[in-house]
Amino acid sequence: MSNFDEEKENNDSLGIDLTRQVSFNSTSVSDSNKPPVWAWFGLATLILIALLVIFVLPTVVSEYQLPFEPRVDTLQIQPAIPIDSNPEISPFEQAQQARQRKEAQDVLAELLEFQSQLEQLNVQSWAMSEFEAALETASLGDNFYREQNFLEARETYSEGSRKLSAILDSVGDVFKESLRQAQDAFDDKNAESAIEQFTLAKLLDPDSEEAKIGLERALVLDQVLSLATKGQQLLEDNALEESRRIFEEILSIDSRNESAKITIEEISQLIVNADFAQVMSRGYSLLQAEEAEEAILQFQAALNFGVREEEALAAINQAENDIANKKISAIQKLIDSAEDQEDWDEAVVQYDGVLEIDPNIVFAIEGRDYASKRAQLNDLLVSSINGPDRFYEQDVFQQTLDIYYTGREVEKERGGPLLSGQLDKLEQLLETSQIPVEIQFASDNLTDVSILRVTNLGLFEETSVSLKPGRYVAQGKRIGYREIRTEFVVGFGQTPDVVNILCTERIVPTSR
Repeated sequence: MSNFDEEKENNDSLGIDLTRQVSFNSTSVSDSNKPPVWAWFGLATLILIALLVIFVLPTVVSEYQLPFEPRVDTLQIQPAIPIDSNPEISPFEQAQQARQRKEAQDVLAELLEFQSQLEQLNVQSWAMSEFEAALETASLGDNFYREQNFLEARETYSEGSRKLSAILDSVGDVFKESLRQAQDAFDDKNAESAIEQFTLAKLLDPDSEEAKIGLERALVLDQVLSLATKGQQLLEDNALEESRRIFEEILSIDSRNESAKITIEEISQLIVNADFAQVMSRGYSLLQAEEAEEAILQFQAALNFGVREEEALAAINQAENDIANKKISAIQKLIDSAEDQEDWDEAVVQYDGVLEIDPNIVFAIEGRDYASKRAQLNDLLVSSINGPDRFYEQDVFQQTLDIYYTGREVEKERGGPLLSGQLDKLEQLLETSQIPVEIQFASDNLTDVSILRVTNLGLFEETSVSLKPGRYVAQGKRIGYREIRTEFVVGFGQTPDVVNILCTERIVPTSR
């Protein structure tokens, strides 16, 4: 359409016949050589209005398009109900009508912008009835516009615009509802519905991370569900490693799948438990085969799994007890042998070995105490038997007698050949020690003789004294002579025939 045609269309719509006006003015000129002033003024006004209509109004009108009727060439359109072409309509009224037309077109432009925004948001999928109602209202405005009732057209367009604006204002609520429905559908494993709703939500708010992630997950939901079914079946068949691999594959395509994460943890725990049980089983088999050291290695490996630690520790303790029991059993044989031989010192050593393994073993505690006492008794008996020469001392004799009676009491409870022999020997020595023996002494009648701790014999050449068996010391003193002492034994087969006591070594005074 040419600019001339558009201008002609706009002029026709306004009911302005420029040809007629010009023709009228030409007649006036031919009739009068001097037209009146008002004629020139009117002609100027009409020319100004014509210029506005021709050059300005087409530019404004061409920017707008009725929403439901495509623009066609003006030559193809039959004139609508024309504005009264009554030449009596003033230029002011015509200008007012043009202004109302522009206002209606401005409101229409806003309406079309709202329409475009909503269509971009796929409004038909979430507010179709409201959208169609708003467009229907706009269609009524078109009717008024065609009738050139621009005031009513503007009001009707305004109402339609308000309805579309209200729909736009509801986008936030629709977005939230779409997210809710999407999540419900996702939870119900309805992938199709979830995809639809998440897609809508993402369309309504392209920056929504929740909608973006939800859509990504919904797109792979069917694949995830298929894999989950397969993985669960493998789990029920106890194919733990394969099942875990399937659920790890689920996480590779849906990293936010919490159910898969939990299931993987559960399967991993089941695998650990299974491995633990297998290692423990090997340990118990070794323990039953009396290979406790090897069993402990298995139980310690099981302990490293970090599960059922108390069970592993109990098994280790059991294996260590088995080892300890074997050692104790071997030591027990040594103890029995030592006690049978009445080697109580050796028995104490072996009991100490048991207590090193376990200081709380009662038989070792009690056994060591008894063996220690028997070893002490044995030492006393040996010492007494080997030193009868002191029996003449009353306190020594009494102590030895107490040892003897103690030994006889022990003999009654738990005697043995060695103990009995020792007691018999000691008894003989004690009895012998109480039978006095006549001892002959010889001197020079110049030496003062005494038996230490027994008696003073004085000066004599020959004398005799009855002494109990034992070890004695005879002492001789003489003025000017060096003192002498002679030790002798009475009894025990060592009794001397004569004990000579005399001082013969003169003391030589030293000069100063």
